[in-house]
Amino acid sequence: MPTPDRPLKIGTRGSPLALAQAHETAARLATAHGLPREAFEIVPIKTSGDRIQDRALREAGGKGLFTKEIEEALLDGGIDIAVHSMKDMPVAQPDGLLLDTYLPREDVRDAFVALTDRGIADLPQGAVVGTSSLRRRAQLLHRRPDLSVVEFRGNLQTRMKKLEDGVARATFLAMAGLNRLSMQVGQSAIAPEDMLPAVAQGAIGIERRSGDDLAARLLAAIHDAPTGHRLAAERAFLAALDGSCQTPIAGLALLEGGLWLRGEILRPDGTEVIASERRGAIADAAKMGADLAAELRSCAPSDFFDWH
Repeated sequence: MPTPDRPLKIGTRGSPLALAQAHETAARLATAHGLPREAFEIVPIKTSGDRIQDRALREAGGKGLFTKEIEEALLDGGIDIAVHSMKDMPVAQPDGLLLDTYLPREDVRDAFVALTDRGIADLPQGAVVGTSSLRRRAQLLHRRPDLSVVEFRGNLQTRMKKLEDGVARATFLAMAGLNRLSMQVGQSAIAPEDMLPAVAQGAIGIERRSGDDLAARLLAAIHDAPTGHRLAAERAFLAALDGSCQTPIAGLALLEGGLWLRGEILRPDGTEVIASERRGAIADAAKMGADLAAELRSCAPSDFFDWH
């Protein structure tokens, strides 16, 4: 077992939210195993996604930019486990790594954030909205094609500063991140019926080396099975659509006497949305995700995801 002299090293990005998620993981592990908090060491790692701030991530390589250096450190033995925001995670795992532990999921909803306006409907004609998410951009333009959308990179604090500086009138954040940082920024939560969230939004995943039995035993005690079931459906849906930062995809699974999965794909300019859903047994979560993706893909013309 880890000790203060030989702590378990937890790798994470260095943003305030990522650090909060890593500290939550350490606290849960310490409590579950009756260990001192000092038996766990947080190791911040700067990723390519953190360094690239001058252009959209889709132009630089997509989701893997937030995980590559952390996974390399895990494979090299520099850290023992890695804590990730699941909506940043590619669906394919590097050889030698496993992702099979999830913490209880936070609020999945998007938050509308503005200094004066209370919601999307309140924005004046032609207002500028900032977002780095193709999904949010497409969903917003589908509802309000009159709006102007600009690229909006950076962590939560950086984005709030951009609003104050007038770069945009409004932006979107994840309610989960605001809750985990105990931040109130004048946001209003958007119902999934109005803006279906990103696949795995609000979920924290913990990655380990496949042959590390100690890490496996430690993590098994803090795994949240309901979150795992939901993400099995959502990530199978994403995988079957070949989802990346270049494709506007939304998906959400809920446990309601079984599993209810909703999914949608959008043209990047918001002019068209294709959506459907599945209900079935929790044991069929991955199959439902793949099946729903196949339906949406069959309904979409070949140029559906083209970015102009």
